Amino acid sequence: MMNTTHLHDAGNQSALRLHLGNPETTVVLGEVPIAWEVAGGRAGVRIPDLLIAFRILRAQVIEQKGYSIREQGKPPDFVLEVASDHTARNDEIVKLLDYAAFGITEYWLFDPDWGRRYAAGLIGWRWENGRYVPIMIIRYAPGMYYGWSAVLGLYVCWEHGRLRWYDPAVGYLRTHDEERSGRLAERSDRIIAELERSVERDARIAAELERSVERDARIAADAQRAEAEAQREEAQARIESAEAQREEAQARTESAEAQRDEAQAEVQRLRDEIARLQRAAGA
Repeated sequence: MMNTTHLHDAGNQSALRLHLGNPETTVVLGEVPIAWEVAGGRAGVRIPDLLIAFRILRAQVIEQKGYSIREQGKPPDFVLEVASDHTARNDEIVKLLDYAAFGITEYWLFDPDWGRRYAAGLIGWRWENGRYVPIMIIRYAPGMYYGWSAVLGLYVCWEHGRLRWYDPAVGYLRTHDEERSGRLAERSDRIIAELERSVERDARIAAELERSVERDARIAADAQRAEAEAQREEAQARIESAEAQREEAQARTESAEAQRDEAQAEVQRLRDEIARLQRAAGA
């Protein structure tokens, strides 16, 4: 149950598998038998909670349901055991000797209840010069410890009873919960971004409609002003036409009066001429 809780359920194996890549030549497996020859039966077989190996024939491991060191031509690069009440002493003593005999590059122990089953919550050994050398474990905050795994290029972390992996270049490898939360956060970010784009789009449409209304209002005002100007000019033309007609009538009136005066003068002249002739006849 302990390795299920801290390796499988938390998503550590899948996170490591994705991070390390090269699925054809890399294995990240749990509870896989290791032996010089796994086909030889149970003798000399060890089954770590987590096994990682690079540059191997992964298909052969899957087919044989175990890791044969001789057939692969190298031991695994990394194994880790999770503490349990029944296996803790065996992990610290017997498996340490067996993994050393196999020549496994790094061997790690993880105890979620710091020091209750193992000597400490996080312990690591590195194979150097034919023997295991302890890996330095550093306390960097209350309830938080880490050690550097050179073969993985990751920090192995004990954080408040949880097993974590930290890459200096990209940060923590995400657990299942963090992956789900990350996907939800990314989905929320996409929805928020889409809503923001929709709001911006609606704002642009509203602004365009407002500009269109203003443009139509200006066109209507210009049309009204043009119509009013045309009506004013038409009225002015009618006034000017009436004024011209009045002046023409005035001119005709004045001409008629002049003709009348001239006719009256002619009548008077004729009268004077008749009077003169009458006076001449009487004489």
